[in-house]
Amino acid sequence: MSTELIVRISDLSVTYETKASTVTAVNEVSFNLNRGEKLGIVGESGSGKSTLGTAICGLTKYPARVTSGSIQIGEQMLFELPQKERRATMLRDIAYVPQAAMNSLNPSMRIRDQFLDALSRGVSRKDQNRFDDIIEARAQRVGLDLSLLTRYPHQLSGGQKQRVVIAISTILSPKLIVADEPTSALDVIIQRQVLKSLSEVQVASNAAVVLIGHDIGLLAQFVDILAVMYAGKIVEMGALETLLTNPKHPYTKKLISSIPSVLRRSNLAGIPGLPPSLSELPVGCSFEPRCEEKIEKCSISSPSLKVASARKIACWLYDSDDTSTNTSVRVRGS
Repeated sequence: MSTELIVRISDLSVTYETKASTVTAVNEVSFNLNRGEKLGIVGESGSGKSTLGTAICGLTKYPARVTSGSIQIGEQMLFELPQKERRATMLRDIAYVPQAAMNSLNPSMRIRDQFLDALSRGVSRKDQNRFDDIIEARAQRVGLDLSLLTRYPHQLSGGQKQRVVIAISTILSPKLIVADEPTSALDVIIQRQVLKSLSEVQVASNAAVVLIGHDIGLLAQFVDILAVMYAGKIVEMGALETLLTNPKHPYTKKLISSIPSVLRRSNLAGIPGLPPSLSELPVGCSFEPRCEEKIEKCSISSPSLKVASARKIACWLYDSDDTSTNTSVRVRGS
């Protein structure tokens, strides 16, 4: 695995301004990704995953606002770039694959023309005579029949549209791919095909990937690092196998216990209660009202994300787990 740093996110916070209050949807999130690393971000709806994804791409729009922190893509500090240069990083350095493919495609343009539009933003004039070759190669890489290039988006199936979006988003071989629930609303077989397409694109460019979703089982087929978000914060992060086989945070344990297993018979257990409203977060740990392992300190103050047990974890149960001597532990994605 390459050690070339692709993205460094430091203390990133994003808020939504409303008439009633200011809501913090992403709260001091930090992580690094090197070239080729694949990070999965999982959590219940409303945990801040999609807001984080759009912020990484520089796509935060009113009423959302980045209030603190920084994002470094390669050698560039994203928020320090003029708006024109920030837009230029899209496609060239960062690919964003949204969950609503139909809303991302122009219904009045044929698929080939939408490929051409993306290519014209980042390919020099001397290479424009190769456009057809590039388009056909990218379409075939994601398993699209070339006859589909002459069609309009409404003439494609859901899986075909999603693969078109993946191919267009990554056509300039970006350093970072951010995919926000790219298999949403697709059946199980098509989900696997879309993930396979995303994997082939990632391997070809050796890009770093942030894959956002709420299905740990699906993410586990693709990522090698897992971050668990709750109420705008990352509460546990580490190597996929570590978190799946030995979760530590009570929320991570509950998420994993809700996954059906074909290897053993067990009763699936849901998480009691509901996620908190981001406008009315409880004092202390946000998960405390739903936690079955809470201690007195949990209701007093919120734990920070620290290295413990070969991972990063924000939980008072592990605050003293030799963190002073574990700071050198290599947590992938850190």
